[in-house]
Amino acid sequence: MPIRIVENMEKTESIVLEKLVERTLIFKGDEESPLLAPRGVFLVDNKLFVVDTAQNRLFIWYHLPETEFQKPDVVLGQIAKADTGRNASGQVSASSLFYPSGIWSDGQKLIVADAWNHRVLIWNSLPTADGQAADVVVGQPDFASNQPNVEGISQAPSAQSLNWPYGVYSDGSQLWIADTGNRRVLHYKNIPTQNFTAADGVIGKSNFTERDYENTDPIWPYSVKVSPQGEMTITDTQYYRVLLWRDWTTAFQQPADVIIGQPSFDANGQNQFGWFPKANTLNWCYDTCFYKNGLWVADTGSSRILWFDQLPTQHDTAAVNVLGQDDFTTGSENKNTIWSTEGSLYWPFQVCIEDQTMVVADTGNHRIVINHLNF
Repeated sequence: MPIRIVENMEKTESIVLEKLVERTLIFKGDEESPLLAPRGVFLVDNKLFVVDTAQNRLFIWYHLPETEFQKPDVVLGQIAKADTGRNASGQVSASSLFYPSGIWSDGQKLIVADAWNHRVLIWNSLPTADGQAADVVVGQPDFASNQPNVEGISQAPSAQSLNWPYGVYSDGSQLWIADTGNRRVLHYKNIPTQNFTAADGVIGKSNFTERDYENTDPIWPYSVKVSPQGEMTITDTQYYRVLLWRDWTTAFQQPADVIIGQPSFDANGQNQFGWFPKANTLNWCYDTCFYKNGLWVADTGSSRILWFDQLPTQHDTAAVNVLGQDDFTTGSENKNTIWSTEGSLYWPFQVCIEDQTMVVADTGNHRIVINHLNF
């Protein structure tokens, strides 16, 4: 297996970084209407879902593309595949999107965080037609409403309301929503089947109407993930950290067991107030992905994805490998160049892995990076 030696300035000793990727494909969407700042990507049953955030649409490919450009099978949020207007250049509806971000699917149901409409949309079966309307809306009383917390930004949150929800995750029966603007994560014991369903639990607040926060809470929760073993991560973007619970059910009562990216709950420095990143620091992180016994972290602001081969058990644990940079101490876009390359990244926002295929929303490069892992 190819290796390279780099200098880890955190430990001032040489470490070995193994090559983790066997081959890479760069994918840019439809050549006639390519992707623009896609923030969300998901892969399931070899189907690719891409949230083309800056153009207010979501694409579905029924088979993972194998070329740089490929026309999508379905577009959601717009009437035609090349349209890009906010709420389809009209009023909010069951078929429109406004700055969508997080996404989840099991190959049948589809759940999308329609962030700037302050709602989450659910399709009960996989959409087959362009502009197909969603079946259920969460966070709003109906499909024609889109105010934060239903009545406006000054309104206190409730068990039914949302404010800038950027992340969603499901295990196929339960649902978690990163209600980012309300600085909390909502939990639903069952995926909602009715509009305006109330959440069953809240993480990060003592009750559903609370707005104040402590440094032990998720301050700006952008992404929430739960592993098959029940561990939970909340990517806390504003405090440059990932919060990890060994058992997600304990998150309602206690702070995280482990902090990735910071040495304590009191610490909140960008790269821990360093000029350059290290193997144990984060900078505007936006997502995580459980894989085997470890964890990938999208360290977006440093244009890299960090690999922890085992779930950290202590605060401030250093990553063991990195994608997007040649070493742990480089954090510039596209490896200090103005050009993107096969191995470079520019603000990666979301990561998803099925089997050994990793898909990355390489947002700043307006593309999806498809990596075939070799382990």
